[in-house]
Amino acid sequence: MKTFVLSLLLALTCVHSSAVVFAAEPNREDYPKGEWVSLFNGKDLTGWTPKIRHCEVGENFGNTYRVEDGILKVRYDGGGYEKFDERFGHLFFKDTFSSYRLRIEYRFVDEQCPGGPGWATRNSGVMVHGQDPKTMTKDQDFPVSIEVQFLGGNGKDPRTTSNLCTPGTNVVMNGELKLQHCISSSSKTYHGEQWVVSETEVHNSEIIKHLLDGEVVLEYQKPQLDKRDENAKKLIKGDDLLITGGTISLQSESHPIDFRKVEIMVLEE
Repeated sequence: MKTFVLSLLLALTCVHSSAVVFAAEPNREDYPKGEWVSLFNGKDLTGWTPKIRHCEVGENFGNTYRVEDGILKVRYDGGGYEKFDERFGHLFFKDTFSSYRLRIEYRFVDEQCPGGPGWATRNSGVMVHGQDPKTMTKDQDFPVSIEVQFLGGNGKDPRTTSNLCTPGTNVVMNGELKLQHCISSSSKTYHGEQWVVSETEVHNSEIIKHLLDGEVVLEYQKPQLDKRDENAKKLIKGDDLLITGGTISLQSESHPIDFRKVEIMVLEE
């Protein structure tokens, strides 16, 4: 039995020398290496495309994603959200990236949309190394990606943020292939409606770090497609499993959230 398990893990972690990247690289003149560039212009959703479950790519159901007062907002007070109905959404930036630092300022506000799952209360996140939204099915809930999960506290209990979730993917941590869906960080709890600055440092498929207040709260390596996942299976080509780059998207998971800044610094490969 031990021999079988070891063989399975080796099969999952062995990859072809040509690893998976979900989309083409952007024009690098727009992203000078080592300089912060804003992906959100503070005025509108230029450069961003929504993909909400049960909807076609580009349909901003119920005006879920909007810009008001210089803030990119996720809201559920538009038509159609009498109940959440598992309309998990993602707002995709137009370009893809491989090695970079991503800095996001966010805060949770107001009350959860009626019908939202209990686990999604004060829950959102940013997806990195994600698939192209055009390759998602209409009823697909999450893109195959690596999720930097944002969680807000309830005012009394500990609840870490900048955690890791893996829709259709796996990672390696401390030399071990991790097959569970979510892994908690070592962060403190952020209660209330305070702004939180989350940073993610991505080095191709080599290493990914989650940082809060300049401190690393989670670190892992070798993001890769999960052969067990039906959505991921459609993206596997040959023996390639490692993910070297992809899309960036902001979640809508039933709780209102504000994004004040979304900035990227492209790094040397």
